[in-house]
Amino acid sequence: MLCSRLAGLVRTRAFSHYFGLQSDSADAFNAAFRIPNFLQNLFGEGALSASFIPVYAALVARGEQREADRVAGAVASLLALVVSALVLVGVVATPLLISVVAPGFTGDKRELTIALVRILFPGAGLLVLSAWCLGVLNSHHRFLLSYAAPVMWNAAMIATLVAYRAHTSLPQLAVALAWGSVAGSALQFAVQVPVVWRVAPDLRFGWDVSSEHVRLVSRNFAPVFVSRGVVQVSAYVDSLIATLLGTGAVTGLANAQLLYTLPVSLFGMSVAAAELPSMSGVAGDGNVPAADILRPRLDAGLRQIAFFVVPSAVAFLALGDVIAAALLQTGRFSHDDAVWVWRILAGSAVGLLASTLGRLYSSAYYALRDTRTPLRYAIVRVVLTTVLGYLFAIPLPQWLGLEPLWGAAGLTASAGMAGWVEMLLLRRTLNARIGRTGLPAGYVIKLWAAAWAGAAAAWAVKLSTSFVNPILVAALVLTPYGVVFFGATLALRVPEASDAIRRVARLQS
Repeated sequence: MLCSRLAGLVRTRAFSHYFGLQSDSADAFNAAFRIPNFLQNLFGEGALSASFIPVYAALVARGEQREADRVAGAVASLLALVVSALVLVGVVATPLLISVVAPGFTGDKRELTIALVRILFPGAGLLVLSAWCLGVLNSHHRFLLSYAAPVMWNAAMIATLVAYRAHTSLPQLAVALAWGSVAGSALQFAVQVPVVWRVAPDLRFGWDVSSEHVRLVSRNFAPVFVSRGVVQVSAYVDSLIATLLGTGAVTGLANAQLLYTLPVSLFGMSVAAAELPSMSGVAGDGNVPAADILRPRLDAGLRQIAFFVVPSAVAFLALGDVIAAALLQTGRFSHDDAVWVWRILAGSAVGLLASTLGRLYSSAYYALRDTRTPLRYAIVRVVLTTVLGYLFAIPLPQWLGLEPLWGAAGLTASAGMAGWVEMLLLRRTLNARIGRTGLPAGYVIKLWAAAWAGAAAAWAVKLSTSFVNPILVAALVLTPYGVVFFGATLALRVPEASDAIRRVARLQS
C-alpha cells in the first residue's frame, strides 16, 4: 500500500507540474476523475470486500476451497454483468451527470469534463474487477500484490504525462491522461489475474445463484452498497460545492484529499484490510467465542492506527505548507498554491483519527456479518457532512469576510466533525455487543503531547531555515519532528514506539 500511495504522490506531482492548481483543465480533469471513481468506490474494494471477504474467507478457513472458488466465480460473473451495464449507462448519461455534480462548470470547461468522463468510465469498470481480485487474494493473506497493483495504474498515467507533455495543449493533455488512466486500469487488473488462478485453482465463472453462500454475499452487498453509496454521495456533495467556489477549489480539494488519504490508507485501511479476513475467519467458527478474540484484536489495531495517525494529523495542522510544497511545488504549481492546499489539509486533520479508527470498527461489524449498523451511522454522517459542509463552505467565509476558496477548508473540517460522530456511534454500539473497546485516555494524551512537542521542534527549525528548495526544507523540518515524536513516545513508554523500532531493525537485518 505504501508503494501504491507513493506512486500516487508521484502521479499527482507530475500532474501539478504540468497543470498547476488554478487552471480550468486541472479542475475539469479532477472533477471528471471523481465521477467514474464513484463506480469504483461503490462496487469496488469497500462494498465488495465487506460483503464478499467474510463469506469467502470463512470458507477458506474451514478448508472448503472448492466451494469458496465456486462462490468467487459466481460473484465475479454477477459483478461483471452489473458493472458493464452501469458503465454503458454512465457513458451515455454523462452530460446529465455533469449538470448534477459540477453545476459551476460552463462552456469549454464543461465540455472538456464531459469528454474526460466518457473516456474514464470503462477504466473504472476494470478497477472494480481488480477489487474482486483483491478480495480473493486478501482472503488467502496475499496482501502485497493486491495493494501494490495500483502502481501499474499510476505508472501508466505518469508515462502518459511525460510522453505527451511537449506536444499538446492542456485540454489535449488532459484527454491523453484519461486514456492513460484506462490503460493503467487494464494493467492493474491483468497483473493480479495469474495469482488469483493459482490461489483459486477451481475457479469457474458462471451464474450460480442457487448457492446459499452466493445469496449471502448478495444480501450482505445490498446494505454495504447503500452505505458506501451514501458516503460517496457525501464526497460528491463536497465536490459539487467546490465547483461553486471558483477556479482552483476542485483541484485544491483533490490535492488535499490525496495527502489526507495517505495516512488513512497506510494506517487505517491497511490494518482494517489485514484484520478483516482474520476476524471473519474467527467469527465464522462456531466453536470460538468471537467477542473474546475480536476485542483484543480490535484494541491492538486501534492502538497501532492511533500511534501513526495522531502525528500525521498534527503534521497536517502545523506543517501542511511544508508537506504540500515538498510533494507538489513544481512547474506551474507555486508556493502560494501549496499554502492554499495547507489550509484545506488543516481542515481535514480535524477528523483524521476518527476516520481511520472508524475503518477498523466497520471491519469488525462486517466480520460479524452485520452490514446494517455501519449503514445507519453512515447515513447520519452524510446528513451532517452535507448540512455542515454547506454552512462552512458558503455562508461562513462570507460572514468572516474571507475569500471563497476558504470554503474548501470548511468542507474538509465539517467532514471531519461528522466523522467523529460516526466513529463514536460505531464504538458505542459495538461495545454494547462485544464488551468495552477503544483507546485508553492516557495513551491518547501521550501521543498528542509527543506530536506537539515534535511540531514545536519542527517550527523552530522552520523559522531559522532560509532555503528555497521545498524538498530540502521538508527534510530539515520534518526530520526533527519525527525524531522528537519517537523519542518522546519512547520516554513515555508507549509500547508501539519500541515495536516500530524493532520492526525496522528486523527489516534491516
